[in-house]
Amino acid sequence: MNPDLDLTLQRVIRAPRAAVWSAWTDPSLFEKWWVPAPAVCRVDRLDVRSGGAFVTRLSDDGVDFVPHIDATFLVVDESERIVFTNAIDSAWRPANPAPVPMTAEITLSDHPDGTDYRIVVRHGDPAARARHEELGFLEGWDSVTKQLAVVAESRTTR
Repeated sequence: MNPDLDLTLQRVIRAPRAAVWSAWTDPSLFEKWWVPAPAVCRVDRLDVRSGGAFVTRLSDDGVDFVPHIDATFLVVDESERIVFTNAIDSAWRPANPAPVPMTAEITLSDHPDGTDYRIVVRHGDPAARARHEELGFLEGWDSVTKQLAVVAESRTTR
């Protein structure tokens, strides 16, 4: 982790790793948490494997959906780690995404209370990191992580 280039978030989710993993890999679950409410997510492609496509759209009204992320999964270690980047789009073409290019690494590990969920978002330069932070990285990723926790935790109480 490079504090000049990276932003991080960590949370304990009170659910087993399998439930958190399912929330990341099942499109119907993923749509429930990926964008901050009250916005709505629609998954176009969620091919969770190394080299797989990651394409979503979002809507503020639930009717009109606009592109949100067009990315590629770089590394997928089942139930342990997901790494994706928006600097390469789902067709494996170099991209210059707005608002910033980034590579995100999500790691899951066992915790006595459930799952230790960690995010590291890497940027190519300090200006991109600062821009992402100014745009509300912590608030946005914290919001969706809380929503992820609700989805994962609800699956363990069935």
